[in-house]
Amino acid sequence: MTFSRSANAFAVALNRRRFLRYSSLTLGAGVLAACAGGSPNATAPADSTSGDSELDKVTFGTSWFAQAEHGGFYQAVATGIYADHGLDVTISMGGPQVNGNQLLMAGAHDFKMGYAIDAINSIQEGVPKVTVAAIFQKDPQALMAHPNAGIESFEDLKGKTILMSTSAHTTFWPFIKAKYGLSDDQMGVYTFNVGPFVADKNVVQQGYITSEPFAIEKEGGFEPVVLLMADHGYPNYTTTIETRREILEGNPDLVQRFVDASIKGWYSYLDDPAPGNELIKQDNPEMSDEQLAFGLAKLNEYGIINSGEAETQGIGAMTDERWQEIFTTMAELGAFEDSVDYKQAYSLEFVNKGPEAYQG
Repeated sequence: MTFSRSANAFAVALNRRRFLRYSSLTLGAGVLAACAGGSPNATAPADSTSGDSELDKVTFGTSWFAQAEHGGFYQAVATGIYADHGLDVTISMGGPQVNGNQLLMAGAHDFKMGYAIDAINSIQEGVPKVTVAAIFQKDPQALMAHPNAGIESFEDLKGKTILMSTSAHTTFWPFIKAKYGLSDDQMGVYTFNVGPFVADKNVVQQGYITSEPFAIEKEGGFEPVVLLMADHGYPNYTTTIETRREILEGNPDLVQRFVDASIKGWYSYLDDPAPGNELIKQDNPEMSDEQLAFGLAKLNEYGIINSGEAETQGIGAMTDERWQEIFTTMAELGAFEDSVDYKQAYSLEFVNKGPEAYQG
């Protein structure tokens, strides 16, 4: 894979402060990549043509262990959609100890799964990555409560302990805290274990609608009350496709092919998820058919993928207006400086072609 001279010049032109930042990113990614080397959890095409020089080798990093929320990408590998677009794609699983931004900036990954708030924050920090598609039009992040515990809406959250991950402190928490008059004193720690929530009916917990409700039903034997933040004004794009600016500027054809093939993979997965699910279970043997079916059902039920602009512009759609809303909403809460050029965080060049461009 080659890039233009302008991309190389861009790298050389980094000032000393940013160079030091990227040096630390590269070092961290190098350590992570070394630790991950030889991992079986890196899916390549079943009929991999690794010796075929006509296919561009691409590594895509996900945000978590393989699951239905990643289904379209796995589907594009399993059904040969990536290969049809001249790509030999390896999917590298994320996880709690994997820093996707480090791996992307160090060149270990060519594309990665991200979310809009982090993309804008990266611009604020001087990290040149760009979002080129948004697979999830709605953020699947929700708060969950016990049934019959007096919590049926966000307005009922006052005074309740809310278990949240560290990343929530700079994403959805400032939004719901300001909108519903909540307090930092309510914050508890979520360790991605539903046990503490199941054991205490007065506790509220964050979670993906596609995942934690399933675990709660299995462990606790009850269906939790689910409050989806995206349906109450939280504008974040998630399961986005990000790349380095040098790739976007130096090889836009590669970006276009990866975006097109990924979107086609999602349409295929929503139609018949079986091929993608087999590869998901190969990368993540703990993933069950029941959990996969639950996750996909919730993606459809809540319109996570096919809603809003995606209905007319195709899966992956993005708009300037939505990005402005994300920036303005979070800037007003103090997450971003007003001077940040948030438009550097994304490009509409590769999406919004209409559903017919990706189907059939």
